[in-house]
Amino acid sequence: MSSSTSKSGGKSRKNRFSIVKAVKANARARIGSPPPERVLPDPKHKAAANPKHKPTLADLLTPGSDE
Repeated sequence: MSSSTSKSGGKSRKNRFSIVKAVKANARARIGSPPPERVLPDPKHKAAANPKHKPTLADLLTPGSDE
């Protein structure tokens, strides 16, 4: 056996031309790579910031609550 054969032992495949990959590579060359993805805020944190129910009139009139 010669040392130039691949690890799989079979014939090496030719890479088929992919139009999608060519278009994407062309776009990256022209305008650069796309921006990194944006992190969406967690809906649980948003729900914790906004309470489900408004404070009642009794809660607002009690002098001990400072909310």
